[in-house]
Amino acid sequence: MRRYERPVFSLLYRMVRDRGLAEDLAQETFIKVLNGLGSYNPQFRFSSWIFKIANNAAIDQLRKRELDTLSLDGSPHATTPEAMRATALQLGDKRETPLQELEARELGGAIERAIARLRPEYRSCILLRHVEGHSYEEIARILELPLGTVKTYIHRARNELRGYLADRKE
Repeated sequence: MRRYERPVFSLLYRMVRDRGLAEDLAQETFIKVLNGLGSYNPQFRFSSWIFKIANNAAIDQLRKRELDTLSLDGSPHATTPEAMRATALQLGDKRETPLQELEARELGGAIERAIARLRPEYRSCILLRHVEGHSYEEIARILELPLGTVKTYIHRARNELRGYLADRKE
């Protein structure tokens, strides 16, 4: 649990954008993992199995509530700069000028809003690929989708994001 607590919470938080709900979903995920250890197939990566369970919990919750996703600035509940950095997705170089940092934050907000507009299936694929860094094959295993479907979802999501962010091209 110690090894996967933070990555699972991070994925869930970026999906549901509510700290309390993400904590509840993470707890639910680990309960399901413990109860389902007998069904785990060791020929697949353990992390893929846990992320699949967490992702399914988030998708179920999103379908129930239709929430936005992904916070690029970090948790709104973070009280210290260290906590903000720990939960933030880093877009820029540390040697940025204040203007460059402001522009990166504005771009981050635009990306966040664009990702929130995607279908939950597309969001999952984009977050697993670009935030969590999983390969297409790992995403296919986590989401139990054919590899071609994962590639299609990511391609479509990128096209939709491109459209949503067209005014930010420069």
